[in-house]
Amino acid sequence: MTQQPAAGIDYPGKTLGIVGLVVAIFFNVIGLIISAIAFNQSKKAGYKNTPALVGIIIGIVLTVLGIIIGIASFSAMMSMVSSY
Repeated sequence: MTQQPAAGIDYPGKTLGIVGLVVAIFFNVIGLIISAIAFNQSKKAGYKNTPALVGIIIGIVLTVLGIIIGIASFSAMMSMVSSY
């Protein structure tokens, strides 16, 4: 009988960090929250969680970008309405 090699040790928050990164691309605020939770879990365990950090950054950037685009669109729409 052969012995199976041991599976790699998975540190806390790794999978959640990857999920947060992917979700941050499509649903910014939700991905930001998930990534922040994963980052804190990894930090408490003493591990570095790069996917969670990238998810936090992407979530913040896309949220701010969405707010800016939303404000610009709203003001453009209001200026078109007020010109009538």
